[in-house]
Amino acid sequence: MNNGEKGKLWRTFKRNKTAVVGTVVALLVVLFAAVAPLISPYDPLDQDIAHRLRSPNRSHLLGTDEYGRDILSRILWGARVSLSVGVLSILLGLVIGTAMGMFAGYRGGFVDTAIMRMVDVLLSFPMLITGIMVAAILGSGITKLIITVGIVFAPRFARLAYGPTLTVKERDYVSSARVIGASHSRIILRYLLPNIFGEVLVAATLWVGRAIVTEASLSFLGLGVSPPAPTWGNMIKSGIDRLSNAPWLCLFPGLAILITVFSFNMIGDGLRDITDPKLRM
Repeated sequence: MNNGEKGKLWRTFKRNKTAVVGTVVALLVVLFAAVAPLISPYDPLDQDIAHRLRSPNRSHLLGTDEYGRDILSRILWGARVSLSVGVLSILLGLVIGTAMGMFAGYRGGFVDTAIMRMVDVLLSFPMLITGIMVAAILGSGITKLIITVGIVFAPRFARLAYGPTLTVKERDYVSSARVIGASHSRIILRYLLPNIFGEVLVAATLWVGRAIVTEASLSFLGLGVSPPAPTWGNMIKSGIDRLSNAPWLCLFPGLAILITVFSFNMIGDGLRDITDPKLRM
């Protein structure tokens, strides 16, 4: 891609003000998560029973929880978990699912039928139900949580990659590559993948937010990262019984999820403009 094409893509993305705002917000969230050890005012695990359930004040800007732990510090540290799970699980799902969809579409026949019927079975369950089943098998922990959410999204990437692969593999340049003796792996990587990667990338960006929500839901149900390690999901779970007298326990982690999910959705909207030739300048 030459500089002119890069400039055209950037102008198209920049024209979408929503996407620019989403990018800035997402970068700020990532930055705050990265420097959480430096900027968090308290240790997220330190308990101070004398100051339990304090509303937002000068000492604790977002209040404290039932153990006197600082909510702001726990949100900053929880962002590290939520972003790690959201991004890494989507990358895992993208690699596995896209490979499955492309391989099924390219090979056809029995391989196609076997892979895509398995994908259809997995897609027949709601994401949270699939996540609960996989998490119950694998157990808790951040690595297992990443694998769990990745498995949840893999069939969605497979279905997304399958359709375009069926179309692209019938084009003349792919047929020409077969005639001159190009290997299957070369055809897939050189001709098929570049033609479907834009659509997959847009979906991946949009689904990062859904992955974060899935992680929060699993943590809320006790199937995510085990307490006392802070995650946005288990913070909401711990405060759900105190909504009437301490609403900040759920409000601020919920806002963190909302802002992060919206920012990634905004970025995905801008990337969709880039991949649509009709919207390029």
